[in-house]
Amino acid sequence: MKTLNLILLLIVLTLCSFGQKPPLPADKKATKETVILFQSLYELKNKGVMYGHQDDLMYGYNWWYEKDRSDTKEATGDYPAVAGFELGHIELGSERSLDSVSFTQIAEQIKLHYKHGGVITISCHLNNPLTMQTGDTHSPWPHGTAWDVTSTEVVSSILPGGKYHELFNTWLERLANFFIGLKDENALPIPVIFRPFHEHSGSFFWWGTNICTDQEYSALWRYTVTFLRDKKNIHNILYAYNTDRVTSLDQYMRGYPGDDIIDMLSLDMYDRGEQFGGELDTALGFVTREAVSRNKLTALSETGERKGMSNWWSAVLLPVISKYPVGYVLTWRDAFNSKFSVSGNPIQSFTEDFKLFYNSPKTLFLKEVQNENIYRRK
Repeated sequence: MKTLNLILLLIVLTLCSFGQKPPLPADKKATKETVILFQSLYELKNKGVMYGHQDDLMYGYNWWYEKDRSDTKEATGDYPAVAGFELGHIELGSERSLDSVSFTQIAEQIKLHYKHGGVITISCHLNNPLTMQTGDTHSPWPHGTAWDVTSTEVVSSILPGGKYHELFNTWLERLANFFIGLKDENALPIPVIFRPFHEHSGSFFWWGTNICTDQEYSALWRYTVTFLRDKKNIHNILYAYNTDRVTSLDQYMRGYPGDDIIDMLSLDMYDRGEQFGGELDTALGFVTREAVSRNKLTALSETGERKGMSNWWSAVLLPVISKYPVGYVLTWRDAFNSKFSVSGNPIQSFTEDFKLFYNSPKTLFLKEVQNENIYRRK
C-alpha cells in the first residue's frame, strides 16, 4: 500500500511539473515577493529538503548574539536555509521574548537572513490570556503561560463576545506592529512563514485539542488571520497549519481552519524511540499527499534527535524526509549555557554524522538556496 501511495504521489508531482504554473498563496493580496517565495518553495521541495534551525542566528550553546555566529555554520561552514524565530511575550509589550531574546535583535537577524536569501519562519507561544488575569503570583510555572492548560474556556474567552476579546485584540495589534516593521532596504515588506497555535493535536498548550473544541480552534485561526491580513493590511505572511505527532489524516485535520487562509501543512515530531522512523514515515506520507492535493507547502517544522544515537541524522531522519516532498525540516534551539539542548540531547549534537546530512545531495542549506534566488525569480 505504501508503495502504491508513493507511486501515486510521484505521478501527481510529475503532472504538476509539466505545463502548469505554480499555485498561489491563500492571500489574494499577497505581496509580489511573498507570491514568488511561495511558488519558489513549492517547486524547490522537489529538489531537496531545506534545513532549518530555531534561534540559530541569536545564540548557541556557549555564545549569545555575536556577529555572524551560528552553531550550524561552525559545524558545516554554512548557515541553515531556514531560520526560526520565537515571538512569545511580544503580546505583553515586553522588550524580550520568553527565551530572553531581544525583539529588536530578532528583527535585525530576520532582515539579514532575508538579505542573504534565506527563509524565515516564526512561532509564537502566547501567554494564557484567561488564567494570567488571576494574578496568582505564587502559583508555580506554567501558570499564565502558553503551557497553562487548567481551563477549557480560554479560546472562547478571546473570540468575539468573549470576556478577554479586547485584550486579545491588543495582543494581535502588538504582533501586527512587529510584522509591519519587517522591511528590507527598499522599504518592502519581508515575507515570513508564521506558525501560530502550533501542535494542536497535543494538549500541552491552551489551544490544544482537549483544551478547546475543533470549532473554537478554527475560529481562533480565522479571527487571527482576518485581523492581521484584512484589518491591519499585512500581506507578507504565509500561514502554516501545524500539529504534534498524529497517526491519521483525520486526526491531523481536526480543527483545520480552511484552504483560504492556510499556505502550509506542517508537522512536529520528536524522536522518542525506535518507533520514530515508522511513525514519521506514515505521518509525512499522508501530510505531504494532502498538501499536494491542496496545492500547499509542507514542512517537518520541529524535530529533535534521539539521545545517545550517533548516526541519527543520516540513518534515521534523512532516509524518511528524502522520500517525500518536504519543504524543510527544522530542529529546535540550542539552549544557551546549558549542557543539554531543549530536546535533551548533549551539546555535541552537530557531530560528524550531521556533516553527512549536510553533504547529502538531498538536503539544502543557505548556499544552495541562495543559488535559487527564491525571492526574485523571473
